[in-house]
Amino acid sequence: QVQLVESGGGLVQAGGSLRLSCAASGRTFSMHATGWFRQAPGKEREFVAAINRSSGNTYYADSVKGRFTISRDNAKNTVYLQMNSLKPEDSAVYYCAATPRSNLLQLLRSYDYWGQGTQVTVSS
Repeated sequence: QVQLVESGGGLVQAGGSLRLSCAASGRTFSMHATGWFRQAPGKEREFVAAINRSSGNTYYADSVKGRFTISRDNAKNTVYLQMNSLKPEDSAVYYCAATPRSNLLQLLRSYDYWGQGTQVTVSS
């Protein structure tokens, strides 16, 4: 069992930066790949970024490539999402998710555990 708690959301102006954190409980966290997803009002939840168990491979949605960076610190049971050059269209609730899988990390259905989400609002 893995429990996830996101933090770091807030209000920022366009062009600014935020760093989201996802703190995990459970001794098996290092055996799980982790992803970030987001959901804006009236839209479906969408993939943002993912990182495998050992931080060797990362994956990004085209819309965030070059602006967002996902990383993890297994010693701290924490995954981060550094978001730079934020745009108003990045506004959404951001969710952290974990899975014992090592493939298909862009898909919502691949994940077994989800956090409660943290709101990110980017003003123009």
